[in-house]
Amino acid sequence: MSAGKERFLAREDIIVSKTDIKGYITYANRVFLDIADYTEDEVLGKPHNVIRDPDTPRVIFKALWDAIAKGDEIFTYVKNATKNGDYYWVLAHVTPTLDKNGQIIGYHSNRRAPDRPVIDEMTRLFAELRAIEQGAVDRKAGLIASEQALQAKIASAGQTFDQFIFSTINRRAAA
Repeated sequence: MSAGKERFLAREDIIVSKTDIKGYITYANRVFLDIADYTEDEVLGKPHNVIRDPDTPRVIFKALWDAIAKGDEIFTYVKNATKNGDYYWVLAHVTPTLDKNGQIIGYHSNRRAPDRPVIDEMTRLFAELRAIEQGAVDRKAGLIASEQALQAKIASAGQTFDQFIFSTINRRAAA
């Protein structure tokens, strides 16, 4: 689990970042820089995973990259890390950026503050998937096993990944 303390985005805050096709940051707005404690010089040209919190299971990033590499958009929850070890949760919406010929030339992400009850549920899901990843004989086997576990949850709900994510929101809103 993260050692730092949790930070919170204001409801009206939107984190925006853009990357090239390999995930290197080409743009970060002030909200991104402020919550993550980085300067623009510290993040531009760096891999976006500079803010990756180890509590977020690798399978979540695999689902994200699988979707956007195909040209699809994706919504997912992510727990990010700040420069000093604190953390913050976001609901991320990531889309490919296309050139005039429809070729992917980068990615664009908007992130907002999620609702607390949803984060409680995501914390449990992330812990379960992370335990599967860490309990395997190696990283590759762990990723495969956690992907199978996540896909089984999604299939048992009869949903796509995005539907599964949004059903979490809807279940909490109805409660």
